[in-house]
Amino acid sequence: MTIKPWRVLESSYLKKNVRIDKCETSNGKIIEPLVLEYGTWVTIVALTKRKEALLIKQYRHGVGKILLELPGGGVGIDEEPIVAAKRELLEETGYSSDNIIEIGKVSPNPANHTNLMYAYIALDAEKVGNQSLDETEEIEVFPTPLDAVILIVKNGEMLQSLHVSTFLFALYHLNRVI
Repeated sequence: MTIKPWRVLESSYLKKNVRIDKCETSNGKIIEPLVLEYGTWVTIVALTKRKEALLIKQYRHGVGKILLELPGGGVGIDEEPIVAAKRELLEETGYSSDNIIEIGKVSPNPANHTNLMYAYIALDAEKVGNQSLDETEEIEVFPTPLDAVILIVKNGEMLQSLHVSTFLFALYHLNRVI
């Protein structure tokens, strides 16, 4: 059997960045999947000189909960992901690093998202200023020992799957996973 991409027969937008495609599958079935056209995202595992990871807490409306996460956000138009990673780290935490390394990338949900998320590790992050949050953001920063973050992830206390995958990339980078 040869797998083939679906043939798009028509597309229409429900609203900006939310599209419905009428598609024909390889076996002739007509379906109408929903497609979310998001831009590129970045997520950062920032480690201080004391080997503490910078965790953040913020409200996430989709699940209606305040979650433990990693810093990150959207990449601007014509902005390189590494530049966005440095910007988001500074904006959300007030920390900066001269040693930020791309450690992986994933597709958030290839079934219906069009974007990628780039994972970074920031080594020797230092507090250089105050947070500069968007008007809808309320973020608390928690420097947390790396081993404690491993337990947080293991115990399911970090629910954001992209952040869990970024943390796994960081553990690989730090030779903490074989």
